[in-house]
Amino acid sequence: MSESSGLTSSEYIHHHLTNLVSGQGFWSFDIDTMVTSAVLGMIVFGFMASVASKATAGVPGRVQAAVEILLEMVQTQVRDTFHGESGMVGPLALTIFVWVFSLNALDLLPVDLVPLLTGAVGIEHWKVVPTTDPNHTFAMSLTVFFLIMFYNIKYKKFGGFTREVLTVPFGAKMAPFNFLFRVIEDLAKPVSLALRLFGNMYAGEMVFILIALLPPYLQWMLGAPWAIFHILIITLQAFIFMILTIIYLSMAQESH
Repeated sequence: MSESSGLTSSEYIHHHLTNLVSGQGFWSFDIDTMVTSAVLGMIVFGFMASVASKATAGVPGRVQAAVEILLEMVQTQVRDTFHGESGMVGPLALTIFVWVFSLNALDLLPVDLVPLLTGAVGIEHWKVVPTTDPNHTFAMSLTVFFLIMFYNIKYKKFGGFTREVLTVPFGAKMAPFNFLFRVIEDLAKPVSLALRLFGNMYAGEMVFILIALLPPYLQWMLGAPWAIFHILIITLQAFIFMILTIIYLSMAQESH
């Protein structure tokens, strides 16, 4: 709590919303975001790789069954949404959903738990949830953007892609306007992906921090219902990021 730690309410909020930064200006790095994302990724995907290596063709155990249900859900979304050869799209969609969900789920940890642990080893700031850092969400969305460009060129070839950019939707005589609209359309995709995930998770984190400022009896009364509701937000945001990625890649391989 802010009172027990000697911080005012505004100082407490600022403390929890401040990243551990290395460097200055453009070349600064959010160390907590990078380390948390990498470590959690290795844990989660290492676990899934272990389950896959031990999978059996007979009656699956509970863990294998849960992973298979998740895999079937992702494969269903890819089959229904992506209308081309989806060799890489399926694994990509599964990776996005699992990783984003895992990163979002860190928001369910007690607000003061991680800062207390990092403070014990002399680290003043450590922001827990990477998806509340716009640098992280934009990095993921830019990766999707580069894949969109790759799929455009892969399926339409460079000449076909260039022709589409300059002639759709108003025809060749309106090439400058076509190009302008296409730039706006393509740039809007990563921006919307990044800001949607960041905005929802940042708002959720802020609510948890504000609840932590309340008296203990109100924390229990408000914290538990919000955490239960937040599970839906966590899952929904991971699903939206995944399904929009599939849709954007499907649009990239379709010819107008």
